[in-house]
Amino acid sequence: MRLYSAQTQAVLEVIRREGVCYSRAAYVRAKYAESAPIFLTAYTWFAERMPAYVPRPAEAEFPYWAFMDLYSVEAAGADVLTLDVPAEEAVFFDAADWTRIMQLGPLTDGPAEDAAFRSELRRRGLTPNDVMLTAFYPELKSAVLASWERLFRRHEAIRAGDRSGVGSVQAALWRIRREWIVTAPPDASPKDSI
Repeated sequence: MRLYSAQTQAVLEVIRREGVCYSRAAYVRAKYAESAPIFLTAYTWFAERMPAYVPRPAEAEFPYWAFMDLYSVEAAGADVLTLDVPAEEAVFFDAADWTRIMQLGPLTDGPAEDAAFRSELRRRGLTPNDVMLTAFYPELKSAVLASWERLFRRHEAIRAGDRSGVGSVQAALWRIRREWIVTAPPDASPKDSI
């Protein structure tokens, strides 16, 4: 499947040198600094669920993100790779659903369910961060985590080529392999091509 992924020069150098690169929790902590707890909450949950769809290599901790549409890639400070990835190596989902998870809110089935959850938070004087980043609201946290399972509801259909009902397809990859790279920026690695 043709995918696009923004990656740093450090990732490209590892791919050039070793032929494959795996993401680590330490990279997320370093990249996001004080926002890292939010990212680690969502990424850890995802990394625990992803093996149900794509087996986790021993070297992988967190996935890399890719998109089916080039316009969906945010490339600030990174280079965009064009990848041809075997479909069985990726988990596919709606990018808007992942955004909701990154906001630490529930992945609701519609406006009524969303409004009910937000109303409950207001009634208690809470934010999604209060619920998800502390141990004080286990029943609300459990409800949010259970709702996140909806992220995978379109995986099989997208893998089969059906993108209906999905605004922008996002994918998760345990690794990026050199042989998947169709095009890389000309300056992606000094003197050597990827």
